[in-house]
Amino acid sequence: MKQRIKLRSIIQQVRGVSYKPIDIKAAGDPDAIALLRANNIQDDGLNFEDLIFIDKKKVRSNQMILKGDILICTSSGSKNLVGKAVIADRDLPCTFGAFCKIVRVKAMDAAFVGHFFQSPRYRREISKASAGANINNIRNEHIDDMEILVYSDAEQHRIAVVLDKVSDLIAKHRQQLDKLDELVKSRFIKMFGDPVLNPFEWSTRPLLEMGYCKNGMNFHTGDRGIEMHCLGVGDFKEYSVIDGTDHLPIVSLNEVPSEESMLQDGDIVFVRSNGNKALVGRCLVVYPRSTPTTYSGFCIRYRLTGDEVNTAYLLRVLKTDSMRERMAGRGANIQNLNQQILATLEIPTPPMRLQEQFAAFVAQTDKSKLAIKQSLEKLETLKKSLLQKYFG
Repeated sequence: MKQRIKLRSIIQQVRGVSYKPIDIKAAGDPDAIALLRANNIQDDGLNFEDLIFIDKKKVRSNQMILKGDILICTSSGSKNLVGKAVIADRDLPCTFGAFCKIVRVKAMDAAFVGHFFQSPRYRREISKASAGANINNIRNEHIDDMEILVYSDAEQHRIAVVLDKVSDLIAKHRQQLDKLDELVKSRFIKMFGDPVLNPFEWSTRPLLEMGYCKNGMNFHTGDRGIEMHCLGVGDFKEYSVIDGTDHLPIVSLNEVPSEESMLQDGDIVFVRSNGNKALVGRCLVVYPRSTPTTYSGFCIRYRLTGDEVNTAYLLRVLKTDSMRERMAGRGANIQNLNQQILATLEIPTPPMRLQEQFAAFVAQTDKSKLAIKQSLEKLETLKKSLLQKYFG
């Protein structure tokens, strides 16, 4: 049986930069430096959008991000963010905020240790460590006391190379999906223009004159008797379409929901309320097929009743940046979308012939995306099994 050692013997932890509003500078300021925050840590690497810039004088030399550093979100109101980690693949002209930290590897292969921070074992340890009513925190000792399997230098390198290759393939598949999404967006704009600006001067109709909405159900932990699949905010991810709902989570209810609370093929569902404003207004179309499915109280369901627009066209209208801005939620901590806001949306209604051409293009693109997604799922399953094998 392989030996395990505590991480404290092979790593150094570096706290992020604390700053005040007065320390924030403009992006082009020669005395400014980019600062990464928790929202910049993504599953597939670092996202350099939505950066802020602070005074260089606030940053110590050891708070610059170096190749091999592991950047971790250590404090957040969201348990999903706490513990998220990514390894820097190069030296970066960036620092990081106080709700993050760097794990800097002093011994062992840095890439090997970096993969430990993606492993199921690490996530289990984080789930136990992150506790708190409003803000979940990871302290230094939580990470220091984690244990990692000991391999020879050659084995560490070999394992890191294998996991790097699988991770690269996963990233390439995700990039392919992103390119197909951009292709659909580009085709939409070419055919119809921005729906808010409406440069082709199509006739418009209010969204709620072409269909109607219903808020989702609120469930209680004590409910029992009826079990049913349920679409919730966590199921949206980056999907535009959910075809078949038998994979969705099951909830327990005291009674069968009304027909209006059941999803039908072609329903469009919005995220109504969430602590993350970026998620509010996100929408997808769902096809339950023959699976009885309801939806949570954090969602709104929209059902077309008119024939002025088809579902594929309308979904893309609602997913444009300009329309999402019209739906931007209001609220202090939890952002909200409601039916009153949806009632203000004016939807251009171009000729059905053009809408059907666009729908056919989307259907063809979706076929390509399905093949890529199936391959991606296999790669993600492989990576998870390898991480389990190498880190326990």
